[in-house]
Amino acid sequence: DTFFVGHLKGIGKVYLQSVIDCFSRYGWGRLYTSKLPLTAVHVLNTDVLPHFEAYEARIETILSDNGREFCGRPDHHPYELFLQLEGIEHRTTKVRRPQSNGFVERFHRTLLDEHFRVAGRTTWYESVEQMQSDLDAYLQTYNEKRPHQGRMMEGRTPLKMFEHGLTLRPADTDDERMNEAA
Repeated sequence: DTFFVGHLKGIGKVYLQSVIDCFSRYGWGRLYTSKLPLTAVHVLNTDVLPHFEAYEARIETILSDNGREFCGRPDHHPYELFLQLEGIEHRTTKVRRPQSNGFVERFHRTLLDEHFRVAGRTTWYESVEQMQSDLDAYLQTYNEKRPHQGRMMEGRTPLKMFEHGLTLRPADTDDERMNEAA
């Protein structure tokens, strides 16, 4: 999903391209100065897919909203083409129904409350790279150290839940090793 972070003086608008694994709540995020399809592809190719590949897991389905960075003609749209090349099914939410993508909406709220508002009061950012570095540090804590109390999380971190999810699926059956990302 795309989230407007704010306006950085001298840089312009800053957007977060975010992805969350709905099973484990493991989250990824990259900051950009535009919300183009290529930025949505970049976060998947740079962060998300390598994580799944490191665990010999694959993404079966991605759920996104209907934003222009995610949707277009399947034969011409960079995001749609990338998902086709990777063999990932693309589902979209109902128009004007953000609650149908509640995991990522909650992730945005957590990022806003626990990171962006706090960091924005204490740090004067001069570049998107500086913001990204702080976001990366926060996401590492969020994914590896911060226990989650949400449904079925039982106080586990997203990383522990991700690893736990891999044990629930037979290792030799690709069809059953499904993690849905939003």
